[in-house]
Amino acid sequence: MLADTGPLYAAVDPSDGHHERAQGDITRLNSEGLGVAVAYPTLCECYSLVLYKLGAVTAQGWLGEIEGGSFLMNPTPEDFREAAGLIRGYQDQALSMFDAVTAVVSRRLRMPVWTYDHHFDVVRVDVWRDA
Repeated sequence: MLADTGPLYAAVDPSDGHHERAQGDITRLNSEGLGVAVAYPTLCECYSLVLYKLGAVTAQGWLGEIEGGSFLMNPTPEDFREAAGLIRGYQDQALSMFDAVTAVVSRRLRMPVWTYDHHFDVVRVDVWRDA
């Protein structure tokens, strides 16, 4: 499973509208023995959100949890080129480079994305759904 920023952030922020859903997803992932991969761009995006919205102590704790419980990976240079092409192919969508890279990596690795973002459905990427 390849994580998007949304669930990773929601899991740590009790005020996020998806917090309970993210916590439930984590419970399900753990109970089903499903691993979570996090691409470094997603790690950086989410860490910045946690840092600026919840503070340094929370961000540092979150980072430690991610490092200890996830497989961290680097997208390839080709992934970034394909992501730019994906963005150009969906000019009517506000598709971020972070999401485009995640979509490309998901396709390359044949790995569903854990996300709450509709853009992944729009670009036709397999999405892991909660129960």
